[in-house]
Amino acid sequence: MLQLFVASVIWSFSFGLIGNRLAGLPPAWLAAVRLAVAAAVFLPFVRRVPLKTGAALFGVGTVQFGLMSLAYMASFRYLKSHEVALFTVMTPVYVAVANDLLRRSFNGVNLAAALLSVCGAGVILWRGVASEAPLAGFLLVEASNLCFALGQLAYREVMSAAKCPVADRHVFFWLYLGGLAALLPLGAWDAARFAPRLSAGQAGALLYLGVLVSGLSYFLWNSGACRVPPGVLAVMNNVKIPLGVLVSLLVFRESVNTVSLLAGGVLVLAALVPPVFRKS
Repeated sequence: MLQLFVASVIWSFSFGLIGNRLAGLPPAWLAAVRLAVAAAVFLPFVRRVPLKTGAALFGVGTVQFGLMSLAYMASFRYLKSHEVALFTVMTPVYVAVANDLLRRSFNGVNLAAALLSVCGAGVILWRGVASEAPLAGFLLVEASNLCFALGQLAYREVMSAAKCPVADRHVFFWLYLGGLAALLPLGAWDAARFAPRLSAGQAGALLYLGVLVSGLSYFLWNSGACRVPPGVLAVMNNVKIPLGVLVSLLVFRESVNTVSLLAGGVLVLAALVPPVFRKS
């Protein structure tokens, strides 16, 4: 669970960086550059894997990192960064429901914990969301949430089914390659149309997103996802929200409702208790 928490801490800085430092840059190009940097980081660790495993990892990366990143980055065209953060609260529900469908069973504890974490995250941020938040932005975030939820569960399945066990760091390049393959056509089109120019601050923000957010934190997340029960995995998807609010308060100097932050944070943490003490 420590890996999931560390990844959440890294992610907590991304909302403000994308919404404030990278606003106006083409989303497909931004997403492609992020994954290209992440792929370069893990290239030295790559190992050969069986064709079937490699194809499965490539497919997981296409959905979890490629399509997810495209929808997520595009949502900032319609929503403010705190609105994007709020709309990510549904990810735990997607994880819990998708896991039950995969197992052909129903786990009420996991779903209840996921819903409780959604309530906690909502308590923190609901007051800051404009009622006129465009539907297109909301749908893009939900598409991103669904892709990420399905991807992390699929990665668990692929790694557990592999006949020859291999370390996560040795296969992660194949996931980034799949995501990059999905983004390259649109990213190249964006680059040709808009010829993006970065300031020093934007270049630094993009490097942070590529190396740490898309690189290290995605690796930590999927690796940690293979080591915790599904209920814990579902709830941990919302830990980044109270952390993100704290970052907004302390780093980006945004106004935050302290009472809502404390109340919502307690609910998110409370949601972790039932899944932690269950084996599945």
